[in-house]
Amino acid sequence: MDTTSAPEGNTAIDIRRRELIVALGGAAAWPLTARAQQVERMRRIGVLMPVAEEDSEGRARVGGLVDGLREIGLIEGRNLKLEVRWGSSDVERLREYASELIGLAPEVLLAGSTPSLAALHRATANIPIVFVLVSDPVGQGYVQSLAHPGGNVTGFTSFEFSAIGKWLGLLKDVAPSTRRAAVIFNPDTAPYTQQYLQPFKDAAETVAVEATTAPVRSDTDIERAIAALAGREGGIIIMSDPFTSVHRTAILSMAARHRVPAVYPYRFFAVDGGLLSYGTDTPDLFRRSASYVDRILNGAKPADLPVQQPTKFELVINLKTANALGLTVPATLLARADEVIE
Repeated sequence: MDTTSAPEGNTAIDIRRRELIVALGGAAAWPLTARAQQVERMRRIGVLMPVAEEDSEGRARVGGLVDGLREIGLIEGRNLKLEVRWGSSDVERLREYASELIGLAPEVLLAGSTPSLAALHRATANIPIVFVLVSDPVGQGYVQSLAHPGGNVTGFTSFEFSAIGKWLGLLKDVAPSTRRAAVIFNPDTAPYTQQYLQPFKDAAETVAVEATTAPVRSDTDIERAIAALAGREGGIIIMSDPFTSVHRTAILSMAARHRVPAVYPYRFFAVDGGLLSYGTDTPDLFRRSASYVDRILNGAKPADLPVQQPTKFELVINLKTANALGLTVPATLLARADEVIE
């Protein structure tokens, strides 16, 4: 007989004890499981970008948003479903994608430009919209005022109208012989440009520059506009505009070919070969927009969230391009630069 085996009665008691412990342990875990499920609720956010998906600047902007959302605890695949659509500066495509995003029933929409906002605003008056890089949201009728937006829209602006005077001043600093300057923009994707024209003319008078405009809708238009300034002490100012961003390769190559100095609104133009840029840190603005997305997800209304203006600007100078154009960048301007590309 095996004297080491436990009595049959004790074995039955042990089994029942283990069953009781498992049952109690499972019951104790129920509240924790429920809380975990509540914390990990999947949030859905729709994003409408005006550029192509392969655009490096577009990816950097969405990356800024993702970083900002991660900082507040929203992580793709865990508790966040980010639906991104890319419009490539095509107004009709943006409208189609706006309808598609709204059909997915997101809790918040993010518009990555004025054309993106126009498409989303046209498609819904109910889903909250946070915009980034929009000029003149009051004048365009998207919000009632910067302090009290009203409606379902709020966000982060790109530039004040006075910025164009700054761009013209920088053009004269780097190319003092400039006597004629044209603003290049697409009226379909940058309708707000009209609001910049009077400040542009006022600034041009103070520095003895003839102010002109060059509306463009194609690479052919861009070529014509830049060629018209070649050899005539001309310079160009590129507006903050999804079209000019998408077509920047053509703009940069034609400016180089015709040896026309140009000032651009964002760093990526200078990094890609533009002479000089002065503007907002765009990925940072997208990162900051995550705070408004978070507040709306937690019950805040866009009508009560004031529109914010940019606080961080950067001056970038491309010395290689300056040398190719035969320009000498003043030491005082170099000293002011946030970044010098050599």
